[in-house]
Amino acid sequence: MSTDASPARPVVLVAPDKFRGSLSAPEVVQAARAGAQEAGWDVIGMPMADGGEGMLDAFGGANRTSTVTGPLGAPVEAQWRLGDDGLAIIESAAASGLVLAGGKEGNDPVHATSAGTGELVAQAVLAGARRVVVGLGGSAMSDGGHGAVEAVLAALDGDRPVDRGVELLAACDVQTPFVDAAQVFGPQKGADAGQVVELTGRLFALQSDYVERFGVDVSQTAGAGAAGGLGGGVLVLGGALVPGLRLVADQVGLEEAVGRADAIVTGEGALDAESFNGKVVGGVVDAAEPYGIPVVVVAGVLREDAPAARLSGLRVVDLSATYGAAASWNDTAACIGRAVAEQLRGLG
Repeated sequence: MSTDASPARPVVLVAPDKFRGSLSAPEVVQAARAGAQEAGWDVIGMPMADGGEGMLDAFGGANRTSTVTGPLGAPVEAQWRLGDDGLAIIESAAASGLVLAGGKEGNDPVHATSAGTGELVAQAVLAGARRVVVGLGGSAMSDGGHGAVEAVLAALDGDRPVDRGVELLAACDVQTPFVDAAQVFGPQKGADAGQVVELTGRLFALQSDYVERFGVDVSQTAGAGAAGGLGGGVLVLGGALVPGLRLVADQVGLEEAVGRADAIVTGEGALDAESFNGKVVGGVVDAAEPYGIPVVVVAGVLREDAPAARLSGLRVVDLSATYGAAASWNDTAACIGRAVAEQLRGLG
């Protein structure tokens, strides 16, 4: 978190998600900061994430790179973070991501593995991490976390992180049961109907194996099917599943920052019904509500399914409708800066 605040000027908290495909959350903060300062406001900048891709940015960015097993077996260079406080931040997308596999078209959904994510977890433990947080978004596999579990055990001589006094948390924003992972997420990862059946059978077998080998029944925890069942793998390793937004908000001090602000700016690329279902925008709006301060929501586009009841009372800017779709997509930072300046002038 960074601040330029001075007592003489009003303070705005800028706490956005990324604009997918356009700007990272820190870049959105930078663009909004320029507009806010132009309008005479001081800025608390707080890039946010809900546990998927972009979580590293919310914690200050990567400061380490490791060569690990990629989703299809070839080595990949994965960035991650280990802070002086012993907190390690890992994104499964960086080691086991669908993008790394060539997207839905290039992926091998039956053989894609979570091993690289497990290797990062083990490296974090060996490097002295006391708490390891894994973001579960954007994965290529439906292996039930088997690759990750085996990689951790191999690297730690049969130990789990918990056996070495290390807390393991997975940022998870879905409720998918373990054995439903392939059915729910497999088609997004390139699995056809027959492969979904094959993968589901494998998940049932693995669920039984986890009980026999580790005494962990992953069927009892909602969200164990996240990231193709990697959520269940985290449970087997002695970890816990935590709502991603809450985890990030607690760690970066969102509530304390809201209490210091006279207004808030948040936003994301597409504002829709899901934006208020465990995502950044909804979480920031909820955090602001008890304080009664104005909230500006900047979105690349406002979808028709965005809930009118949740938008009531918010100052919503649809960049595509306001400045044109081409400008919104190709010159996003300038549009954000302009929108924020205009909105904050209206509040000054």
